[in-house]
Amino acid sequence: MSTIAVNAITDANDGNTTTINGVTPNSANVVGKNRIINGNMVIDQRNAGASVTPINGTYVIDRWKQYQSAASKYSVQQNAGGVTPPAGFANYLGVVSLSSYTSSSADYFTLEQTIEGYNVADLGWGTADAKSVTVSFWVRSSLTGTFGGSIKNKSSGANRSYPFSFVISVANTWERKTITVIGDTTGIWLNTNGLGITLSINLGTGTTYSGPAGAWAATNYLSATGATSVVGTSGATFYITGVQLEVGESATEFEHRPYTTELQLCQRYCCIPADGSITSGAVIATGAAYTSGNNNTPLYLKVTMRAVPTLTQNTGSGYYVYYYNGTSSSTSSLTLSGASTNDCILLYSGASTATGAALDLRMNNANAKLILSAEL
Repeated sequence: MSTIAVNAITDANDGNTTTINGVTPNSANVVGKNRIINGNMVIDQRNAGASVTPINGTYVIDRWKQYQSAASKYSVQQNAGGVTPPAGFANYLGVVSLSSYTSSSADYFTLEQTIEGYNVADLGWGTADAKSVTVSFWVRSSLTGTFGGSIKNKSSGANRSYPFSFVISVANTWERKTITVIGDTTGIWLNTNGLGITLSINLGTGTTYSGPAGAWAATNYLSATGATSVVGTSGATFYITGVQLEVGESATEFEHRPYTTELQLCQRYCCIPADGSITSGAVIATGAAYTSGNNNTPLYLKVTMRAVPTLTQNTGSGYYVYYYNGTSSSTSSLTLSGASTNDCILLYSGASTATGAALDLRMNNANAKLILSAEL
């Protein structure tokens, strides 16, 4: 039987501190210190590791959203290029430039994560007690030079931002970067379930959305002035992982949370009840016909979502089937009814069912996917 070694040691102040298996609890290993979700890029519910050429405003790897002013300039993929991640990590987010594009003054290409207001309320931003934070991450690129990003709000017209810069010294080599940001004592920073703090990483932003590094500005800057443009070089790569935003003026070791915990944190914003790519025939939920040919299936969500979700789905002939009296019938259109943050009802029609008939709804195609979204 395993044992846990607990010892008392004397700290610098002659006080007793408890150690557990040789580890002394401190601010560096506090659970929940990292306000970034999926900073180690391990969860990819939507794309399951496949490369995508995203459109503006879409999520790629869980919790990471990208914005672009011109389409088809880069692809995004979990573990793009198949390089070895930095020690202690198994995954990274990879961006690959698809052309040589010169950004105009009003262009923007960014990778962003917005943190829910509840998760940063303790920072006190917008008050005299605003706390400083430190952002740290591992980055690797085929390009070298000075790169950029920003911390900003997205409420009240995105009118507060702090551009920052970091240098990649050696091409195709993982390097760890840290940036300390002084807490903003002005501006409006939400502390509810809305838009809190946004971390933005620049991939090629023009002068309109770029500003001096290292100072707060009353505008929507996405990057520091003069930052290297990833989309400016065809075939350029930009890989990132181990992203952490924590209270304080120094970076500590990345907080590795259990996989299940990380998945549940992501499911507050994106929940996939069943996925056809996992197994065709996967059961979504069990329900009944409330009138002849009109069916409803209660769906209990895996976690409490941030807000009442919306439904998107891949549709087509035979994507979804329901079983009634031992036989299956196809349905292509599902809608939500009576949705809350904990459950909802899936509605769909089918002439073969009788009032009160029991049935179950299943996936029937490898491309079928239901996505319940409560993203920021």
